[in-house]
Amino acid sequence: MNKLNSRKNNVWREKYPKLIIHCMRKFLVLFFLPLQLIAQSGSFRPFKKYPFTSGLAASPHGAAIAWTMNEEGRRNIYVANAPAFIPQKLTDFSKDDGQEITSISISDDGAWVMFVRGGDHGANWDDDQPVNPAFETQPFKVQVATVPIAGGQVKYLSEGDDPVISPDSKEIAFIRNGQAWSSPVDGATPPKVLFTTRGKVGALQWSPDGRRLLFVANRTDHAVIGIFTKGVPTLKWIAPSFGRDASPQWSADGSRIVFVRRPGAGGAPDSMLVNRPDPWSIYVADTATGTARQLWRSPATLRGSFPSTDGGANLHWADNNRIVFLSYQDGWPHLYSINAEGGKEVLLTPGNYMCEHIRLSADGKHLLFSANTGPDRDDLERRHAAMVSVDSPNMQVMTPGQGLEWAPVFTGDGEALAFISATAQRPPLPAVLPLKNNHDKNIRLLGADKIPADFPSTRMVTPTSVTFTAADGITVHATLFLPPGGAAKKPAIVYVHGGPQRQMLLGWHYSDYYSNAYASNQYLASLGFVVLAVNYRLGIGYGYEFHKPKQGGPAGAAEYKDIKAAGGWLRRQGFVDTGKIGIYGGSYGGYLTALALARDSKLFSAGVDFHGVHNWLAQTSAFAGVKDNFEKAPDFDQAVKVAWQSSPVSSIHTWKSPVLIIQGDDDRNVRFSQSVDLIRRLESKGVPYESLMIVDDTHHWMNFDNAVEVYEAAAEFFARKFLNNENKTIIYK
Repeated sequence: MNKLNSRKNNVWREKYPKLIIHCMRKFLVLFFLPLQLIAQSGSFRPFKKYPFTSGLAASPHGAAIAWTMNEEGRRNIYVANAPAFIPQKLTDFSKDDGQEITSISISDDGAWVMFVRGGDHGANWDDDQPVNPAFETQPFKVQVATVPIAGGQVKYLSEGDDPVISPDSKEIAFIRNGQAWSSPVDGATPPKVLFTTRGKVGALQWSPDGRRLLFVANRTDHAVIGIFTKGVPTLKWIAPSFGRDASPQWSADGSRIVFVRRPGAGGAPDSMLVNRPDPWSIYVADTATGTARQLWRSPATLRGSFPSTDGGANLHWADNNRIVFLSYQDGWPHLYSINAEGGKEVLLTPGNYMCEHIRLSADGKHLLFSANTGPDRDDLERRHAAMVSVDSPNMQVMTPGQGLEWAPVFTGDGEALAFISATAQRPPLPAVLPLKNNHDKNIRLLGADKIPADFPSTRMVTPTSVTFTAADGITVHATLFLPPGGAAKKPAIVYVHGGPQRQMLLGWHYSDYYSNAYASNQYLASLGFVVLAVNYRLGIGYGYEFHKPKQGGPAGAAEYKDIKAAGGWLRRQGFVDTGKIGIYGGSYGGYLTALALARDSKLFSAGVDFHGVHNWLAQTSAFAGVKDNFEKAPDFDQAVKVAWQSSPVSSIHTWKSPVLIIQGDDDRNVRFSQSVDLIRRLESKGVPYESLMIVDDTHHWMNFDNAVEVYEAAAEFFARKFLNNENKTIIYK
C-alpha cells in the first residue's frame, strides 16, 4: 500500500467502527494473497486464544494455591486445594474490559484471597491510573479487593494498590495517593488513613506480631525507612541518612530489620558515555533504637552494581539468622547468604546461569527461583524451577526436561511444589509436583481443559536454538522457527524483543506481552515464514557483560550489531529467500526495528514497528533535564551527538523500506509522540508507511481484541509484502 493510500485508510478508520475495519482489512488482504495461502493462513485469533496464567500464590499454611487466568481478555482468579488440586473459579469477571489482576495473596488463615484489579503494572509511569480500552464512560479505578476462598462476592475495599494482609488475617494495609491506608479484610467498615508523611510511601510490610508496619518514604533525592505502630501517635525513623534506603525486611522476632542503602541523588556530573559502578550496601538495624550498622558492601566493580534483574536485591531475612540477597558480582545474577551478625557472604548458586522470580519458603529455610540451567545444553534458553538452602550451596533443578517452568512456590504444608508450566506447543498452566508422602513424582497440570478446542497446537513448530557472531565478535543467541514446506526458499522475519532486559525462550514465555509475541512468531511460521527471534546484547540470560555492554542504547546502539548479524545469518541460509527478509518488534524491539529499516533497507526490506523509541533526545530526561544547567557532564555535547546518531530519526535519509507503525495512545512506556514524530518525518522524505493507532489502550494491549488486531495487522503486512507474487517487494540497491 503506498503512502497516499495509507493516509486515506487512516481517515477511513476514524469514521467507521473497528469491527467493520477489521473485517474489511481481512478481506482485502485475503483477496490479494495466493489461493494456497488463504487455505493455510486462517487467522491469528486462534493462536491468541490461549489461557495465560500468572500471579501464582500459595497460602502460608495449609495447601491452597491461587492464580490469575486470562481467557480471551476475561481475567479471573482460580484456586485449588490438596490433595486433588481441582481448579475452582473464584471470581466471575465476564467482560474483556482490559482490567488486569495483580498482587494475589492468600491470608494466613486461608480464608481470603486478596488482589488488585485495574491499572497497568508493567508501565513506566501512571501504573496505578485507570485503564479504559473498553471506552467506559466511567473508567474502572484501580482497587484493592478480597474474596472468600470458599466462594462468594468480591469485596472492593478501596481505591489503592500494593496491599499486604496482616498476620492475623483481619486487616489489609495498602497505598492510596502515595500514603498508607488500611481496611478490614471483609470491608465491614470504611477504609482509613493510617498515617500521613512527606514523600510517596511504599514497601509496606507487617511485623510478625501485626502491631507495626514497616514502610519506605521516597522523597525524590533520598528515601527513609519508617515504622508505624498501632496506638502510637508518632512514627519512628530507622537510621535516616542522605541515601536512598529500600527493601526493608523484618527479622523473625521483629526486633531488627535488614535493608538496602544506595547513594542519594546529586553530585558533580560525570561522563554520560562510560559505564560506572552503581554501589549499594546492606544494613541491619535495631527497631528499638533505630540505629543501624553496615553488614555488607558491594564490590567497587561494574559487576558489583545494584542488580537490575527481576526483584532487584531480592533481600530476605531467612531462617538460622541468614540474610539472603541477589548480586551480579561474579558475572551472573546469583543468590548469596550472609550471617546477620557479620562475616563473609556465601555464594549459593554457582554456575553460568541466572536466578529470577525468587521467593523465600514459608519456613525460611529455602529459596525457590526460576533458572536457565539444567542437564540439557539448550536449558540456557529455558526456565526451570529450582531451589537452594539459605545457608548452603546445594541448588537443585526441580523440573528438568524439555518444558519450561517458572515462579515456583511451596504449598504451605510443604507437601508440594507449585509453579507455572509450558512447552513449545502448550501455553502456560499452573502445575503441582508432589514432594512428600507421595510416590507420584509426576507433574500434575491444572486447568488443561481451559485450552480451547480450536487452539492450533498441532500447527506449532518446535523452535530451535542457534548462535551466530556479530561484527565485533560477540556471540548472539536466537530461537529459530522453521515452517514446514521442505527445502523451498522462504521469506524470513527477524523478531526483536523489547525491554531490553528480556530473553525469548524455546517455548511460551512467562510474560503476557512476550507470550503474545511467541504466539505471533508461531502464527507467522504457520503462514510459511522463517522467523528468527534474536536475543541481542542488553538482554538477560547470558551474564553481566552481555546484559550491560559498553556503548548500548543512546550511548552508541552497540546492540544493533546483533540485529544486523541476525539478518546476515538469515541471508546465508539456503532455505531463506534473501530478497525477502523483514523485521518487527515492540518497544525497545520497535526501536531496533526502526533503526534496522533506517540504516539497512538493503538487508531488511519491510518492517513493523510496535511503539518504538525513535528519538532518544525526546524520550529520556537525561538530556532535556540538564540542557539549561550551567554545570554539565564533561562529555555532554558528545553524548547528545551520540544519542542522536543512535536514534532511527537520524538515519531517515537512508530509510527506503516500507513500514507499518502501530501504537496505542494510552502508552505508558514509550511516549506516543515518538510515533507521531516519526510519521511526520517519513512523510517528508517520501518513505512508504502504513499506520494503525489503537485508541485508549496501553503498551501492553490490555484488550484481547486489540492484541488480535495489531498482531494480525503485522502478519497481513508481511504477507502482502512477501507472499503476494503480483506485488513483489522492491529491494533498494
